[in-house]
Amino acid sequence: MSTINYDLSKIKAFIFDVDGVLSPNSIPLSLTGEPMRMVNIKDGYAINLAVNHGYSVAIITGADTENIRLRFSRLGVKDIYMKSRVKIIDFNDYMQKTGFKPEEILYSGDDLPDYHVMEAVGLAVAPADAAPEIKGVAQYISHCKGGDGVARDVIEQVMKAQGKWMGDEAFGW
Repeated sequence: MSTINYDLSKIKAFIFDVDGVLSPNSIPLSLTGEPMRMVNIKDGYAINLAVNHGYSVAIITGADTENIRLRFSRLGVKDIYMKSRVKIIDFNDYMQKTGFKPEEILYSGDDLPDYHVMEAVGLAVAPADAAPEIKGVAQYISHCKGGDGVARDVIEQVMKAQGKWMGDEAFGW
C-alpha cells in the first residue's frame, strides 16, 4: 500500500534533481576540484526498471559534470538537462517536448531551485532532509534522505500502484 496521498495511476513520468535527491547533500571534491557524486544502486535499478516499463524519466540539474550524463544515460534516461539555472524553463521544455500534462509528472527536488517546478507538477516529492521551503510545497516527503533511495521509494510505490512492480522482467536487468 502506498504512503503517497495522490492518485498514482496518473503518473507517467518521473523527473529528478541530482544533488540532494539522487546523491547525498555532501559531495567530495577531486584534487582538481571536480565534484565526485555518490549514487544509490537501488535508485539506479528502479530508474532503469521504470524506463524499461515505458515511463519517461528525466533529470534536471544545475550540475555540469559528464559523470552525471553518463550515469543516467546508461540507465536509459534520455532527457537530461544540465546546467539548469532556472529549472522551470527546462521543465516547460520537457513538457512541450513530451506532451505530458502536469498531473502525469512526479518531480523530486530538495532545495530552492526546485521550488517552482514542484509547484507546477502533479506530484511534488522531497527527500527527508530537504530544505524547509521544499518540504512545505511537497505533497510527499520520502522517509529517505537525498542519495539514500528517494527514487527507489517513489518509483516502487508508483509501479506497485499501477501493477507493474515485480513482473518477470524485474529479475534481469
